[in-house]
Amino acid sequence: MSEVSKTIQLPSNESAIALGGTREDNLKILSQQTGATLVLRGQELVITGTQKQVERVSSVVRILKSFWQEGKNITGVDIQTAIQALDTHQEDELQDLQKDVLARTRRGEIIRAKTFRQRQYIKSVLSHDLTFCIGPAGTGKTFLAVVLAAQALLASEYERLILTRPAVEAGEKLGFLPGDLQQKVNPYLRPLYDALHELIDPEKMPSLMERGVIEVAPLAYMRGRTLTNAFVIVDEAQNTTPGQMKMVLTRLGLRSRMVVTGDLSQTDLPASQQSGLAVAQKILRPVDGIAFCELTTKDVVRNSLVQRIVAAYEQHEN
Repeated sequence: MSEVSKTIQLPSNESAIALGGTREDNLKILSQQTGATLVLRGQELVITGTQKQVERVSSVVRILKSFWQEGKNITGVDIQTAIQALDTHQEDELQDLQKDVLARTRRGEIIRAKTFRQRQYIKSVLSHDLTFCIGPAGTGKTFLAVVLAAQALLASEYERLILTRPAVEAGEKLGFLPGDLQQKVNPYLRPLYDALHELIDPEKMPSLMERGVIEVAPLAYMRGRTLTNAFVIVDEAQNTTPGQMKMVLTRLGLRSRMVVTGDLSQTDLPASQQSGLAVAQKILRPVDGIAFCELTTKDVVRNSLVQRIVAAYEQHEN
């Protein structure tokens, strides 16, 4: 089949850099996904391949125009989502996805869903009192939940934001770590603090925590409580036992919302111990009012290398 070539003129160096990506990684992804050859010469993108390959690349570039035209960073996930939209005739939905800004960080950076499954996850959280999100590392499970919770708190929709996770020892026993109990469990809770700091000034955090407006605590602290008028996030839920999971789910009080996140492929429990998240998935899926969202390797929004690492492990384990 004869090769054809097409040149797309980009409006600026910034748009060329945005489309090409770091070390032209985006061009490599487009080439891998379509079979075409892409070369960036200044502000010109030269596409070579079969007619079908060239048209496919051109369509993806067109769909991503709202990003590169303004010099906005384009990631591998954006490219894969654009290809998915093209293949499933969801171009209009993709435009909505690209425009729908969820929040802005303290630095002014835009936070938005980057994949269709992430967007569905956000919709589920906003429309259900209890949402489970299960998926591999780097898919934004915890981060998006914290963003939604922080927004709801700042809008006075809830009186409290409670973030909790089981303090399961992965290598070292808590007793051997230095400090009091709070200092011992802080390393387990660090990812929750990191996500919160994207939206809330770290200088305001101590005051909010002292007043109990924001509580970041190990799961054991939830026993015997009723969590009323609160947005609750249970993170790393794959490390709960079935008893712990039942305990925390039944803490949910009036005017409260709970999001449970976890990755069943990264359980730190003993081999003989069932994961409370896996058990809950089996028992609660048919229950009305509960949403289950499943993210995959295609939803990994960290470094593109993370996506390949997760996929390689999945292939090895299967």
